[in-house]
Parts: sequence; structure tokens; C-alpha cells
Amino acid sequence: MSVLKRPIVTEKSQKLTTSGKFVFEVELNANKIEIAKAVEKMYGVTVTDVNTVRQIGKKKSRMTRSRASSGMTSTFKKAVVTLKDGDLIDFYENL
Repeated sequence: MSVLKRPIVTEKSQKLTTSGKFVFEVELNANKIEIAKAVEKMYGVTVTDVNTVRQIGKKKSRMTRSRASSGMTSTFKKAVVTLKDGDLIDFYENL
């Protein structure tokens, strides 16, 4: 099973692509070395740096007919991967 779950394509992550940085959602237990190897294997690029952040789940609540229902969103981990100059990942090539 790959440590990469999916690329995160948002307005903020699109701005980072101009400087050679790409954002992925990864497994919670993945380390930076595993993430770098997975990106290099899957996309055929050279990774120079990996930064990670754990996004803690948020508390959410909503009102139902009888009472308030509460829960939490899932915790997930993001990785910002910096590529060697000249390397590029095109997320839309296989659509």
C-alpha cells in the first residue's frame, strides 16, 4: 500500500507549484523518507525536500430534530514536497 493517498489541489497549493512544491495527503504513520521515495517512484521526479504537518480533526456539531449531534472530522497528514529545478508533476495528465 502506498503512503500517498491523494494530491491536494487547492488554490493555495496551486500557488506553491510555481516554486516547485506539491502537496499530498499521506498516511499518518508515514515519515519523510518514505514520502520522498513514494513520490520519486510514482511520478519519476527527484525530491529535494519534504515538509509534513498533521492536521488535527475539528469538532463539528449540528442540530437534528430532537437534539444536537456532535462529532469530529478525521485527523490527516499533509506533505509539501519540493522537487529539483526543472521537474514537474502534472496531476491532470490522466483525466
